[in-house]
Amino acid sequence: MLRFEHVSKVYNGETKAVNDLSLRFKEGEFICFIGPSGCGKTTTMKMINRLIEPSSGNIYINGENIADKDPVELRREIGYVIQQIGLFPHMTIQENIGIVLKLLKWPEEKRKARAMELIRLVDMTPDYLDRYPHELSGGQQQRIGVLRALAADQPLILMDEPFGALDPITRESLQEEFKILQKKLGKTIVFVTHDMDEALKLADRIVILRDGELVQCDTPDEILRNPANDFVEEFIGQDRLVQAKPEIQTVEQIMNPDPITTTKDKTLVQAIRHMKQTKVDTLLVVNEEQVLEGFIDVAVIDQKRKKTTLVAEAFETEMFTVTEGTFIRDAIRQILKKGKKYIPVIDKEKRLIGIITMASIVDMVYDSIWSEEDL
Repeated sequence: MLRFEHVSKVYNGETKAVNDLSLRFKEGEFICFIGPSGCGKTTTMKMINRLIEPSSGNIYINGENIADKDPVELRREIGYVIQQIGLFPHMTIQENIGIVLKLLKWPEEKRKARAMELIRLVDMTPDYLDRYPHELSGGQQQRIGVLRALAADQPLILMDEPFGALDPITRESLQEEFKILQKKLGKTIVFVTHDMDEALKLADRIVILRDGELVQCDTPDEILRNPANDFVEEFIGQDRLVQAKPEIQTVEQIMNPDPITTTKDKTLVQAIRHMKQTKVDTLLVVNEEQVLEGFIDVAVIDQKRKKTTLVAEAFETEMFTVTEGTFIRDAIRQILKKGKKYIPVIDKEKRLIGIITMASIVDMVYDSIWSEEDL
């Protein structure tokens, strides 16, 4: 899908921003470029759509040398998302999403239909299409920036620190959403970040650069287990958790597949009885298709029981989740960082498939330290 052959970028005849870079990526891969400031990661990405021209070497997309293409046409064939989003304030959300489609001379009705189709992918309702950027939150604007890059169905999307300006909660939520979206759509993503946690969470492969040189290109697990040198080890940081057992990698392997649930049509009295019977203080709220909609706990019931008698009017919708396939190290990091007692596990359709608790993680750690013979 994407290939670099001995690509270099030299400024002023001597300053090498990128030096002799050779890489090869498959279709559908999520690739993160990372490294210290000035390492060449953004320069490398901008050479892909020729916002910066290489000094030497060649870049190929689907076997075609990008140097042989008209730069404007090339950029229309590649999605591009930047940190500053760059939505046009005088245009509606629909017009912003369809700007590239308009340049490609899509008819207005077809542009509108595409915008309608896309906005549903990020759980925003069609009425947002008639709003203007200033009427949206920062996270919503960033979602629209991503949708604009997806509008023309380009197979390759470039993203330059797209979530860097967002608050931590919104950022983590968008990371989760975008990883699900990328898997669903099968796009090839080149993603520039300075955040190693973000790279470990999102990437299929991480490209670590230093002073314009390639240091290591590998899967997150391989980089964590076998850093190429002391620089990579230091850049990763000793405090990042790696799963104790190599054979245990994803959340499905340690989750409880039978979380305690309730539905919105139940009364608070029924919810309390269910908690008492199952000896839990929290129930996950699902619909008839097992789609996770939120949670209700003892504190929420105590706070709202004088105002309502139904779960539907009392449950909370904001909660942190992980999707199937998430690495255990990421779930552990979130439990520790956020002080969570549990994290629900959902599939690509947001159906509840399990729950990770602190107890299940402790069991995994104990098992990795002491075998049955030691106890």
